[in-house]
Amino acid sequence: MFIAIPSRHKSSLRWATPLLFAGLWGCFTWLTLLPDAEQRALLLDWGALSGGLGTPTGWRQAFQDDSLLRLVSALFLHADWAHLLGNLVFLLIFGLPAERAMGSWRFALLFLLGGAVANLAAVIAIATPDRLIIGASGAVSALIGAYLALFPGARLGVVVPLGLFLQFVKVPAALLIGVWALLQVVFTFIGPAFGAIAWSAHLAGFAFGGGFALLARAGIARRMRRTRGY
Repeated sequence: MFIAIPSRHKSSLRWATPLLFAGLWGCFTWLTLLPDAEQRALLLDWGALSGGLGTPTGWRQAFQDDSLLRLVSALFLHADWAHLLGNLVFLLIFGLPAERAMGSWRFALLFLLGGAVANLAAVIAIATPDRLIIGASGAVSALIGAYLALFPGARLGVVVPLGLFLQFVKVPAALLIGVWALLQVVFTFIGPAFGAIAWSAHLAGFAFGGGFALLARAGIARRMRRTRGY
């Protein structure tokens, strides 16, 4: 009889989520310390702008002047503290377990590439040209999509107000994320702050994250087996 004995494997340092957290926080803090005129100039220089990619000529121009890099740099710019903190909270909730399963390098690629794809979707979907698109919401949406693909049976804790008391309950993650995704679809067309929030970026990021995790399942499985010594 042969019995597999897992080797003693020291868990690797998970650096992607803390580094992204610090990068988002640091960039916003630095931005708030600048004078208003410099803040506006920096946002226009590094944020993504709607329009301009609807024709082959626009794409050629974007490749020539490196403006496609704005799709990534825009992830680290936020409009206010509420915008930033919302993204940071979701980054921690869904990012930490996803990075634990995927590995830091694959997770960082998901965040940056998923955010860029989400911003690209917003650039194309927003009809008004030169609308500023900033924030990591699209990248965070990619993490939510990947989380659902990796942990479809997971449960998330929810605090439910019951009169004067608060009740902590566990709800299937698929249900909560499904409701969230449905709201993104509705908000894309008739949502609050329509035109000010790029709901289409949330949808594109979510779809990209789910697809990315499904395509990477084989590599993730090999990594998990290696980590456990099998």
